[in-house]
Amino acid sequence: MGKRVTIIGDGGWGTALAMVLVKNGHDVTVWGPFPEYITEITVTSENRTYLPGVALPPEILWTADRAEAVSEAEVVVLASPTRFFRSVADSFADSIAPGVSVVSVAKGLDENTHERMTQVAASVLGRSCVAALSGPSHAEEVSRGIPTAVVIASRDASQSEELQDLFASPLFRVYTSADTIGVELGGALKNVIAIAVGLSDGLGFGDNTRAALITRGLAEIARLGCAMGAEPATFSGLSGMGDLIVTCTSRYSRNRAVGERLGKGESIGQILDGMKQVAEGVWNCASARALAREHGVEAPISEEVCAIIHDGKEPSEAVGTLLGRDFKPE
Repeated sequence: MGKRVTIIGDGGWGTALAMVLVKNGHDVTVWGPFPEYITEITVTSENRTYLPGVALPPEILWTADRAEAVSEAEVVVLASPTRFFRSVADSFADSIAPGVSVVSVAKGLDENTHERMTQVAASVLGRSCVAALSGPSHAEEVSRGIPTAVVIASRDASQSEELQDLFASPLFRVYTSADTIGVELGGALKNVIAIAVGLSDGLGFGDNTRAALITRGLAEIARLGCAMGAEPATFSGLSGMGDLIVTCTSRYSRNRAVGERLGKGESIGQILDGMKQVAEGVWNCASARALAREHGVEAPISEEVCAIIHDGKEPSEAVGTLLGRDFKPE
């Protein structure tokens, strides 16, 4: 029997998940903040800004009305970009009923507190447990029915199994995990490493450098994640290595593209001025650096990405810093 699901966030990922859920027989409502754009989506049956060229199923209900969006929801999916996640969640705090299951699909960290998104949602919405969905899952491919595998994490096994049943289909394979910390950190920190890979590509380096950055980037993510309480094995899975590989290599990766443009000499201001969608790693690199320092963990790639984006360090100088580090066992 289908459930009533509300997706808060009309970006590409929220839209793609709405399509998955509709195909699974659920009643889906998608909320977006701008009434004019919601009307455009409804009239054209296309999310031209965030998922162009994809025909949207007519069963999806689109609304900019918060009360209408969640009035009958049984499950709420939080899909807002992390920079706006807290304020958007707060705007729904009085509207989401206590028994509603909540899952975050945003990959990032709170810019000010460095909290994971499930922590933010639990605090703002007054929940004891919020689930996380993550993994290698570009919206452009999910919306077109390309086979995809993701993981849903929750401390509450019954919640993760409920959400697994909700999302899972032959083309959208869903695994479960109890390691919310690891699943979320893998999804957040891989964006930073993807910027580094893009920088490498933009500077004209090759496959060897890319492979080194991905591999050492995964070690860096796992080192910090374990220091924060995650399970080591999580980083070998879909939300760790899987998401890192796709974000560092895909033509759809905004974070990799930002890095490539930085490597070719554009400023971060120039790049962001021309972007319609968010590259989470631009802001999450500062959180990654802060968390690594707080936990006494070495995170040299994140340190250099943050120095380039936020401190004005030249990419060539950052390369010299990384290559000049002391030799050590792997």
